[in-house]
Amino acid sequence: MKWNETEKKQLIIFTLTAFCLPLLMGIALGISYYRGNDVSIFAVVQMYYPAAGVMLALLLTSRKEERLPKKYFTGFLVTTVILMAAALISVFTPQINWMIAQEFLMIGLTIFCLVLLLLEKKEVRARYGLKFTGKKNARSWLYVLLFLALYFARLIINGLMTGQTKEALAIFTIPEIYGAMLYLAIIFFITFTPFFGEEYGWRYFFQPLLQKRFGQKGGVLVLGVLWGLWHLPLNIFYYSPQTWQVSVAIQIVTCISLGIFFGYAYMKTENIWMVSMLHFWNNNLAAVLSGGAIGGVDVKWGDVLALLILNLVFVVFIFSKVYRKKLLDENLV
Repeated sequence: MKWNETEKKQLIIFTLTAFCLPLLMGIALGISYYRGNDVSIFAVVQMYYPAAGVMLALLLTSRKEERLPKKYFTGFLVTTVILMAAALISVFTPQINWMIAQEFLMIGLTIFCLVLLLLEKKEVRARYGLKFTGKKNARSWLYVLLFLALYFARLIINGLMTGQTKEALAIFTIPEIYGAMLYLAIIFFITFTPFFGEEYGWRYFFQPLLQKRFGQKGGVLVLGVLWGLWHLPLNIFYYSPQTWQVSVAIQIVTCISLGIFFGYAYMKTENIWMVSMLHFWNNNLAAVLSGGAIGGVDVKWGDVLALLILNLVFVVFIFSKVYRKKLLDENLV
């Protein structure tokens, strides 16, 4: 099916915000990197752009009589601008510990956004995909448990592949791992905005539009590729500057495979908060298990093949029933 005129306008606004802003901010990111600064704040603020693009698209194309969650949208957009300003200021203020500063800033702004969200009427939140429970009888918590089970299954599979099965299983006997997971479960509610920032853009807005144009499976695969390429400035100047070409390939594999599972979970539940939590767990568990080493890591082409094998636990969901359903509703956004 083709996009209607409103959807085309929304896509243009979304694309200019979600995809062009990372490239423009990537210039400042590159300058900061070559100045020897900590550039992690750029990775955080980039996560806000997709949702900001959706919100701008809806605000600029809505009819006067439509009731939008304007308080929350405005607060989120203000949050995005503040964090962008902080990232630009960080280029010239290396004396400030921006890794810590950004955490406090993000927590404060997340609480601010949460208050504005709760002030919105339930029916307005539901209309724009912000309902906390998703669709009726969705049991969203089951998909969180399923994701965690698959995530740790990958660790065991990796142990089998590398001959380090005992080391992989030993993770489950480390008390600090469980303490870290409990801590993460608690702090999600005061740090959700960057993860919501991506998922409201990718899953709520972009995925349905791409599926309308390319089909259920085709749409989610196209999204995976675009989502992977969206990380390009971070691949070059943050994740793996010395081996960024390999990092891009790893990013695309990761985004396609995770996108399949996230897309599956979202279509089953229509709960953007649950998918944001999955994204939160994925990023933060990686940081916990790697000892916090996210940026500046060299990768090899062999890592791409290993990741392809490990991520099959997520890719198999492309064959699930929900991806075989035909689109009946043209008004997907």
